Amino acid sequence: MPSALTRIILIIDDDADLRAGLAETIGDLGHQTLEAADGLAGLAMLSKSRVDAVLLDLRMPGIDGIEVLRRIQARANPPPVCILTAVPTAANTIEAMRLGAFDHLAKPIGRAALADLIARMLPAAQPIQAAGPAGEAGLIGNSAPMRDVQKSIGMLADADTTVLITGETGTGKEVVARAIHQHGRRGARPFVAVNCAAIPADLLESQLFGHVRGAFTGAVADRAGSFREAQGGTLFLDEIGDMDAALQAKLLRVLQERVVTPVGGKPVAIDVRILAATHQDLAAMVRAGRFREDLFWRLGVVPIHLAPLRERLADIIPLAEHFLAAIGGPPKALTAAAAARLLGHPWPGNVRELRNAMERAAALTRHAAIDVPDLDFLRSAVAGTSETDWLAGDLPAAVARLETAMIARVMAETGGNRTEAARRLGIHRQLLYEKLRRYGLEVSDIRTQAVGKPDA
Repeated sequence: MPSALTRIILIIDDDADLRAGLAETIGDLGHQTLEAADGLAGLAMLSKSRVDAVLLDLRMPGIDGIEVLRRIQARANPPPVCILTAVPTAANTIEAMRLGAFDHLAKPIGRAALADLIARMLPAAQPIQAAGPAGEAGLIGNSAPMRDVQKSIGMLADADTTVLITGETGTGKEVVARAIHQHGRRGARPFVAVNCAAIPADLLESQLFGHVRGAFTGAVADRAGSFREAQGGTLFLDEIGDMDAALQAKLLRVLQERVVTPVGGKPVAIDVRILAATHQDLAAMVRAGRFREDLFWRLGVVPIHLAPLRERLADIIPLAEHFLAAIGGPPKALTAAAAARLLGHPWPGNVRELRNAMERAAALTRHAAIDVPDLDFLRSAVAGTSETDWLAGDLPAAVARLETAMIARVMAETGGNRTEAARRLGIHRQLLYEKLRRYGLEVSDIRTQAVGKPDA
């Protein structure tokens, strides 16, 4: 009887010679096999035995492979299934993948290709269990920069102070703005977001301040405008650096007098908190004469800066796990090696790029564990982008990057055994625990099941 550590692959195919050949190669790879000559027999074996993966023929007597796949996928926690067919077509490939097949390959399959397939279907590394959704994604993390942002949000939430949120594209500036609003006394009132870069200058004035019927051609009805729509709540002006110079002057007046004047209308008093954001260097724009200095100081009463993700290494894995948990469907988790791979990527698109990467990996990965090969697309995601520059920034930041990468790699190699990892790294186990916590790499749930040893 196979042990709990033995991997069992079920081969469902009506060709006895092919089954024997596949079973021999799989045995050489150190796994065990079960064989079924048709779909119904294969489904019966699935009901009676533990199966870690399935190799499934498409054309068989009785029910075909597509129907078998459909029934397997309807089971709780189905094993990964690869379709092997001598007649691959666009239709059966698309349908198989739509139904949840791990892969769809043409017969015959060589020994090397079969070994690669089995390795992909049965990732060797134990997955790090993903945490459930908790809070806004942009606020997840315990890195020092993120902790500073969280503290600032708490201190500013109940104030009416104007806040300027800066940071690269994709760092989560709107998430921070929403958090300031939701945690404050205005949280029950409207939150209105306007992207100043997405609206032409000749339309932005009406969007912000409103207009009265007949004020201009096409004004067939009154429009309140974003300021009045946010009455009692918060107006978030994203990409404020792209605002036209004439509108900058009008915005400054609103901030000073708390009164808006609709196009063609009369002044109206407002009670609105203003939050603004930009990925641009407004101070440099002021020096270049492209942004009003008085508006810059009025907006930036309290600045909050969001550090890029490459400077927040401790936040990368918690964010990735959050995104995986939020996707829905069968749960997906990162192996320790995949986590190390994420830590080495420069993330030019920041949190937004990480979210998209997790959605892509989850959509294209059939097994429960997302491993390094499932993240190969990161290498070419942005042309001209290299892996992490280990020497960038100051000395503490460079040391932190190197320590994080080394610890993650050794933890992956040892299957999460912290005692062995500490020995290989040449440090005391207690120091390793502290660094795991500091860098957000705590993997205490991992056990070295592959070698049958509990973590000491």
